Amino acid sequence: MARGKIYFGQVTEDAIVEFNNETDARVRNTIYNERIRVPIEKLVENIIHTFKFYYFDVPTEDVKHEVVSNLILNMHKYVQHKGKAFSYFSIVAKNYLILHNNNNYKKMKSHKEIGTADFERNIGREKEKDEQTEGIMEFTTQFCEFLENNISSIFHRKKDMDVAYSLLYLMQNRDNIENFNKKYLYLQIREMTRSNTQHITRVVTEIKKYLKSLKEEFRIGGQINTKFTGSLLEA
Repeated sequence: MARGKIYFGQVTEDAIVEFNNETDARVRNTIYNERIRVPIEKLVENIIHTFKFYYFDVPTEDVKHEVVSNLILNMHKYVQHKGKAFSYFSIVAKNYLILHNNNNYKKMKSHKEIGTADFERNIGREKEKDEQTEGIMEFTTQFCEFLENNISSIFHRKKDMDVAYSLLYLMQNRDNIENFNKKYLYLQIREMTRSNTQHITRVVTEIKKYLKSLKEEFRIGGQINTKFTGSLLEA
């Protein structure tokens, strides 16, 4: 436990409090990426390996990202005077892992009872699925870089940029953009920016115009130009 205090101590706790109190989406994004991301990821990684949460049908790295995403969703619930942030987020992470670990253990046991051959074929399909996921994760990383560089060029009103930066924040903390649920996204963005659904839809629709073009660019060349050209939508 002493080692935990080194990577996740008072400095991280203060950053979380600052993150929760901040209303500007861009500032929140910076606080998280520069002061919270690494300690949170390390905390989750240590819990997974210390308590051997290995009964998952996806790679451990994907499990880590999933748990980190859950912690981000619960970050606003942390109240400093009720206890240490390290203890709070350790409990939240363990509870999440216990629930999903047990569910996956039962599923894997059921598969074995059906037949080892079927289970091995499932592993082959999972490998193919993992390769597809890696491609999606790489595109998401590059698309996030594109947005980070160009939001202020695409949008000119602060309230539009706040929504765009909130979407960027959520994307940067999910390992697979296809896992995004529209209802979940809109709920989180409304909470972060106090914008209504109609306004969020307008901003997301504008971003989707770039998403379609960049997906095609990535499909053809394996990478995208993250710098704004000013002619992307005219092509």
